[in-house]
Amino acid sequence: MEKQLKVYVYDEGEPPLFHTGPCKSIYSMEGNFIHRMELDSRFRTKDPEKAHLFFLPFSVAMLVRFVHVRDSHDFGPIKQTVIDYVNVVSTKYPYWNRSLGADHFMLACHDWGPEISFSIPYLHKNSIRVLCNANTSEGFNPSKDVSFPEINLLPGSTDSFIGGPSPSHRTLLAFFAGGLHGPVRPILLEHWENKDEDVKVHKYLPKGVSYYEMMRKSKYCLCPSGYEVASPRVVEALYTGCVPVLISDHYVPPFSDVLNWKSFSVEVPVWEIPNLKRILMGISPRQYIRMQRRGVQARRHFEVNSPPKRYDVFHMILHSLWLRRLNVRIHHHGMGK
Repeated sequence: MEKQLKVYVYDEGEPPLFHTGPCKSIYSMEGNFIHRMELDSRFRTKDPEKAHLFFLPFSVAMLVRFVHVRDSHDFGPIKQTVIDYVNVVSTKYPYWNRSLGADHFMLACHDWGPEISFSIPYLHKNSIRVLCNANTSEGFNPSKDVSFPEINLLPGSTDSFIGGPSPSHRTLLAFFAGGLHGPVRPILLEHWENKDEDVKVHKYLPKGVSYYEMMRKSKYCLCPSGYEVASPRVVEALYTGCVPVLISDHYVPPFSDVLNWKSFSVEVPVWEIPNLKRILMGISPRQYIRMQRRGVQARRHFEVNSPPKRYDVFHMILHSLWLRRLNVRIHHHGMGK
């Protein structure tokens, strides 16, 4: 991949809807990837004839911010913007029509990413959708689409909160703190809020208690779905050396083609929430230590670097795209392929 992959980024479109995105929020991976791809000299090509993949550089988060009429529940204006954009590039260039969008990709961390991809039938049916909201019950197809992590990029470097104590210094079994978004978290709080000294579950952390310090104290960090299946807590857990406990249904974790999530995380279906403590206590100390160490090893694949480094999150996204592009056959007219 490193020697061969070339991505063409369409030049059409003006910021803030295209070629830029949020860089400080839970949607920040949209802005980060667009920014990195625009600057990249290794994987980006200015010659579309040399490209393996074509990037549609719109940001769903920015479309929601600037095009969506607040509280209207109307996706129409956003979808029309995407339709217009694809019409422009498909009229100006031969590449979209040549493959019916199969060698094109969009990237979105906003919850509405899957819905926006339905603007154009070929976009959700053929194109590679790189989504944080990787929900198979909403049409996410793991063989065609790419799941990538939701990372809440705070101002400054991520280095400041990467790392944590060894397993022997983690005194708390499990921890969660977060708002009541979606259907899963109310169940978690109902069963565990203020119920057990080993399983600390809070809607709001007590004053003066540090969220990241609680993660560093904990063996397991609970990562329940919010309104959508992805949660930034998964990466926060890996950053702080805490074993993630994925509590969701229909979620495809990031980079599952190459990462064995069962080796460094615990997956708990929603119906098993009442049995959380029993499930976690049933993991032997030896197995826990093994998972924790593997999580520390896997962490580099979720790190955001400037400039990007080998095996980090930028390279992992491109590698996932590369794997899916290998399945696409393009018919070049007159070339006998």
